[in-house]
Amino acid sequence: MKITMLEPIAIASEVLEIYAEKFRAQGHEFTAYPKDTDETVQIERAKDSDVIIIANMPLSANVINACDNLKFINVAFTGFDHVAIDAAKSKNVAVSNASGYATVSVAELVIGYAIMMLRRIPQTDIKCREGLTKDGLVGFELKGKKIGLVGLGAIGFETARLFNAFGCEIIAYDPHQPTSTPDYVKFTTLEEVLSTSDIVSLHCPLNDSTKNLISKENLALMKKDAYLINSARGSVVDSVALANALNNGDIAGAAIDVFEIEPPLATDHVLLHSKNTIVTPHIAFASKESMELRAEIIFNSLQSWLDGTQINKVI
Repeated sequence: MKITMLEPIAIASEVLEIYAEKFRAQGHEFTAYPKDTDETVQIERAKDSDVIIIANMPLSANVINACDNLKFINVAFTGFDHVAIDAAKSKNVAVSNASGYATVSVAELVIGYAIMMLRRIPQTDIKCREGLTKDGLVGFELKGKKIGLVGLGAIGFETARLFNAFGCEIIAYDPHQPTSTPDYVKFTTLEEVLSTSDIVSLHCPLNDSTKNLISKENLALMKKDAYLINSARGSVVDSVALANALNNGDIAGAAIDVFEIEPPLATDHVLLHSKNTIVTPHIAFASKESMELRAEIIFNSLQSWLDGTQINKVI
């Protein structure tokens, strides 16, 4: 089999070489390339491949259709909305992801965002550097706050567990409500989550039903002293509507890790200039531990597929 890794997966080169040599020893060809989002370059590199490995780099229908031998796409990421799934289906190409690798990493960052916003850490950092004090910026404890989770998959569950440890009340909305949930999570409607929560944290996938889910109308349901956290997918939120809500004081603040496009962003992006907004360039999934686990998951998935069994199956 010809195995082509079209972008790096954030592990040390010597570690990648250990994995690569394992597959070469089995008689497979393994080639790793630096990231290049140019479709022409991707096609040239992958056109004869049986297996393509990517992380969060877009993989278009044009690239997939140009790879006549392609049988398996191994996505080193939880989400797969950046892959042309319909094209893969039409060519009977199997797709697996790395679901589970960043569960702890994302959930912990959400807690960090919540504390930063409630305790007004970004604002007091600025005041301290200006030689000033906390006057007018005394914040709030996380304990006792109502947390609204939109989406309760693995990351949502872990986030709920951590918020529960802080003594928070937790409500959740998920159209596919799990059959077994902890007794400290109450399921309810999206409207109740948005209108009654002190912090709303998004953990839903991006699909037709969730694109711009957090719209102008739904933002209007939130309390003026409430906060929004998005570590899910950028297009779940209408960025312009959110920026307007923040600038108008319709909600208290937001922490945004994901955007409609993958960072780097244009410096005039509305959320880079909105009030009371923490922005990070898609870091939630990325920790040393999660990157190591991701490599283990995707290479185990590749080995399993080569052995005739697909795991972590998307299609």
